[in-house]
Amino acid sequence: MQANVKWVEGDTFIGLSNSGHNVVFDAGSDSAAPSPMEMVLMSAGCCSSVDVVSILKKTKQNFSDVQVQMNAERAESAPRVFTKINLHFVVTGDNVSEKHLARAVELSAEKYCSVALMLDKTVEITHSHEVVQQQVK
Repeated sequence: MQANVKWVEGDTFIGLSNSGHNVVFDAGSDSAAPSPMEMVLMSAGCCSSVDVVSILKKTKQNFSDVQVQMNAERAESAPRVFTKINLHFVVTGDNVSEKHLARAVELSAEKYCSVALMLDKTVEITHSHEVVQQQVK
């Protein structure tokens, strides 16, 4: 895997992935784009969500929405690394099994999500989940 990051101006940078996708970063107070740390947090959430959705599909769960709400704490002084991260999965669907969701989250956390597994070496990562039962159209 390869990538390139180019400074644009001020505190704005553009990342270009080897697959040809651009991502804008803002490292300053302008908040023109996510900060690098926000991108790391969102990457962990996305990586885990990909796993959870895939596993729920394989177990034939009837869901219409999957969201992960992430909360993180950072060290007070530089380097301001993450010290704690919680990923809270909210799955909306019709008759979604709490047991299947719990297992999907567990498998992502312990086996599949490379981003979270890498971060877990230095950050306390916790997971929680809830099912919102709603008829799927």
